[in-house]
Amino acid sequence: MDSLIWIGALISCLGLVGLGVSIVRVLRARRAGLDDEALREAVRKAVPLNMGALFVSVLGLMLVILGIFLG
Repeated sequence: MDSLIWIGALISCLGLVGLGVSIVRVLRARRAGLDDEALREAVRKAVPLNMGALFVSVLGLMLVILGIFLG
């Protein structure tokens, strides 16, 4: 079950990378000095990436917990 823990940790780290990418995109949009509507559109485009990355991270943590319980 150690492999399940490591696979889950890797998947969770990939989700965290996705969250970081989402944060960087929004920060770049804010620093670009866009008008209100353009900033809203940039954030609207970042939301699916943010939610997907959060989902992947949660799945990875679930695998880690499952590996701990089964090990």
